[in-house]
Amino acid sequence: MFIHNEISVPELSTKNVNRKRFYQTPEGKLYPSITTVLQKRKMAGLMEWRKNVGDDVANYIARTAAHRGTKVHHMCEDFLNNNFDEETHKKNFLPYVLFGQMKPVLMQKVNNIYAQECGLYSDKYRVAGRVDCIAEYNNIPSIIDFKTSRKERNDDWNESYYIQASAYAEMFEERTGISINQIVILVVTEDGVVQEFVKDK
Repeated sequence: MFIHNEISVPELSTKNVNRKRFYQTPEGKLYPSITTVLQKRKMAGLMEWRKNVGDDVANYIARTAAHRGTKVHHMCEDFLNNNFDEETHKKNFLPYVLFGQMKPVLMQKVNNIYAQECGLYSDKYRVAGRVDCIAEYNNIPSIIDFKTSRKERNDDWNESYYIQASAYAEMFEERTGISINQIVILVVTEDGVVQEFVKDK
């Protein structure tokens, strides 16, 4: 059983503006999601890849990746909430198998959970977002992000992930006064490899 030391932060509503996600703060301010902001950094590479593989293939890969990632994320969330329904989740075969690879890492290294799927925002940076998990990782308070991938990731590809997780750490400190200095990106690949990228914020 995972221990929860929940920290309360105000819930945020979302709004789409020109097909981009924005969060509305309790004070009524609209801030773009950190993923929307970072999307611009990746756009040139994505457009080149789309041109190389063609729209049909690109659309299929993007849809499949989004579905796989969402399912694995929900499984991690339910598991850490001590609320994992085996019968429901195993109907999604590939995500269930991928989650099974990540599960031992969660059991060994994650505990004392502060928040999951928590909406955060920063008045200083004027961005917002929804963090996967804030918990102790190897006994150190951390921002933890769950990712899936078709193949193993080179650390050089993770810059946007690190910026995103560091932004969540800044937002969380601004909202709660609690400093989080470690970020963790957990990636499970389709061939069953679990990669742990642990960095200082």
